[in-house]
Amino acid sequence: MSEQKIDPRLLLALVALVLVAGGVALLTIGGSSNATSKSTASASAKGKEPQFDAAGTLTPVRAAPPLALRNYLGQPVNIASYKGKAVLVTFIYTHCPDVCPLITSNLRLAQNLMGAATRAKAEIIAVSVDPRGDTKKAISTFLSRHEMTGRMQYLVGSTHELAAVWKAWGVGSERDAKQPAFINHSGLIYGITGSGKRLTIYASSFRPSDIAHDVPLLAAR
Repeated sequence: MSEQKIDPRLLLALVALVLVAGGVALLTIGGSSNATSKSTASASAKGKEPQFDAAGTLTPVRAAPPLALRNYLGQPVNIASYKGKAVLVTFIYTHCPDVCPLITSNLRLAQNLMGAATRAKAEIIAVSVDPRGDTKKAISTFLSRHEMTGRMQYLVGSTHELAAVWKAWGVGSERDAKQPAFINHSGLIYGITGSGKRLTIYASSFRPSDIAHDVPLLAAR
């Protein structure tokens, strides 16, 4: 698990469950992302720094862990190449019955709320937590079903390659003992700043408007 800690001032906005499986910590955030915030214009008018609508922020703020894999089409993707943009990183799998479709659909809605200029400042990266089930065909079908084809990167790899990423990001993947078709994994989204720092976190049930609001703030950091 990363040594970063949730900002104590925002703990009331989180319902966190930490599961340790095989030495890898899983952080699942429940509840809606309802942290209060001021608008950018209002904050600027008062000379204060604009507030994020994220469920929480990570302190101390540190560089995002490395993330370099291939997407489901075989193209190399490296988070380091997205400097200057807000990057939203999540961990999902295509056969997930609930949380993953919710995250993906809400990310689409968040994109739809952004103007063209704001969308250009954002990149969405999903990392597979199911190297066996997340085949090219399965991912293509999943993205098409949720109208996200070409709108997000879906990264895959061998179990060894993905396990290194899961560990670096403090998440995990473990097949459910009672229902082997399902994967137990963290259900959150990380917000990465334009300078490459991991700063905000969003629950799986985040409001699309929260991310639409936060993207310009993340990109500018």
